[in-house]
Amino acid sequence: MKNTKHLLLVAICISFVTLSYAQRKNYKIKNGIGLQGGITQFDILTDNFETKSNSGFIGGMAASVDIPHRWYNVSYNIQLSQNHVDINASPLGSLTNEYVEYKMFTANISFLFHIKLISNNLTLDVGPMLQYNSELELKDDSKEGYIISGYDNLLSEDIRGISNFNANGAVGLSLGIRRLKVRAQYIYGFTNILGKLNDQDLDIGNNDKFKGNQSLLAFTAMITF
Repeated sequence: MKNTKHLLLVAICISFVTLSYAQRKNYKIKNGIGLQGGITQFDILTDNFETKSNSGFIGGMAASVDIPHRWYNVSYNIQLSQNHVDINASPLGSLTNEYVEYKMFTANISFLFHIKLISNNLTLDVGPMLQYNSELELKDDSKEGYIISGYDNLLSEDIRGISNFNANGAVGLSLGIRRLKVRAQYIYGFTNILGKLNDQDLDIGNNDKFKGNQSLLAFTAMITF
């Protein structure tokens, strides 16, 4: 009787494992390569400067994994973008302020989870992102020598050398059918993008150290192959 119980238990376990394995074999995981492009709205959230967001453009590739039996999909993304931000300053010897436009080139990689809200047609996208970015470059070199608002001796060209490596978080929504999707994404910088300015011995008087976090909205369209 005891041996019969053991044999019955083994038979049930084998049946369960066999059934589970057979069910898993029925799932067809799909991989895809996507091309994406769109526009951005970039800003630096800081108390050191008076900033105004400005538009730019973004493009990149995505390698996606569609997992039918899970409540999420995943993707690896590589994106290149050129972003613009305006910082308030004034010409030397002038009492009139104006916004000086800077541009910044970025390259980032991200790993995103795509939580299925309505199957694959509407997903909540969230995940970490690593970024390399260039210095802040004046779009118009004639604006060199402008005094940054709130400072006496800080020039527009002095703040170019921002931190080049940053860690971000991304959250957004993707909407579409089959191979075509549109995506709205918000990217927030967890690291201090202005931190490198603190190592440059700039003449900022009694002002606090530089601290700022990037804020980026991206609106893109993507086609998957």
